[in-house]
Amino acid sequence: MANLVLVTGGAGFIGSNIVAALSTRGEKIIVCDWLESSDKWKNIAKSTIYDIVSPDDLDSWFLRNDSRLKAIIHMGAISATTETNGDLIVKRNFAPTRLLWRFATDNAIPFIYASSAATYGDGSAGFDDVMSEEALARLQPLNLYGWSKHAFDKFVARELAKGAVTPPQWAGLKFFNVYGPNEYHKGSMKSVIAQSYPKVIAGEAVTLFKSHHPDYEDGGQLRDFVYVKDCVDVILWLLDNAHVSGLFNLGTGKARSFHDLAAAVFKAAGKPENITYIDTPLEIRDKYQYFTEANMQKLRAAGFGGNFRSLEDGITDYVQNYLAKADPYR
Repeated sequence: MANLVLVTGGAGFIGSNIVAALSTRGEKIIVCDWLESSDKWKNIAKSTIYDIVSPDDLDSWFLRNDSRLKAIIHMGAISATTETNGDLIVKRNFAPTRLLWRFATDNAIPFIYASSAATYGDGSAGFDDVMSEEALARLQPLNLYGWSKHAFDKFVARELAKGAVTPPQWAGLKFFNVYGPNEYHKGSMKSVIAQSYPKVIAGEAVTLFKSHHPDYEDGGQLRDFVYVKDCVDVILWLLDNAHVSGLFNLGTGKARSFHDLAAAVFKAAGKPENITYIDTPLEIRDKYQYFTEANMQKLRAAGFGGNFRSLEDGITDYVQNYLAKADPYR
């Protein structure tokens, strides 16, 4: 009987939040990830896990357990937008995702995978989650990470166009700017919230990038910031609605400024606002996005009726119930 849920990248940021929610539901969870020497293990320490598998051992694990899997949730990847090793990105991001797709197809297992808003590049082609070869061809990611996610989305589009067999359910999720508990191991890739909080508590100024675009004020750069708990709710909904397949944006549908974000951190921490601005580093300045906003109509049309927290509500929960605690893990 199929009773196991595999979560790749299950000790990572989004993956561990999925694991926590599945654990609460009593699911038998298989975490596939490298723990290495960081504190990533703390991300899954509170969850009940059936097994932990190294990515290097996943093939042999499949041979023993393929008939027991009821879903694969694929979050594992190099997620740093600053990674410049193209061969490594292909090896860790694109190739494993394609292999898992094939495995899910051959064994009729639902497959949910992480795409990214980074696939939209500078946003000039819009933020519509259309799954067609023509629509995807108009997008130009600005970094290797975004390209790797885009390459797989295009692979799926080609499979659909030629009428190939797919997993019984499949869903690609174009995550926008996700923040929340268990991102602490991500270093410079942590959200501005997680990076700013220690400064806020210490009474120091929070630094934001100056604008190098005439249409935006300093700190006025806009992003669709989405709380990780809301992302998990969408994934649980997909698992409970096996008839829903497709490529979906996953944001709030409402762009907010970095100034709004920083101000919300100060307010949640009960501290006076103190923000300074620095030049955007030259190495990322020409690849910097000034606006992202998810078009959420497709997910809504598919039947998702859940609410997404406002930026202020999400940050308040994150700051007061996690970052301010001695144990900030979910």
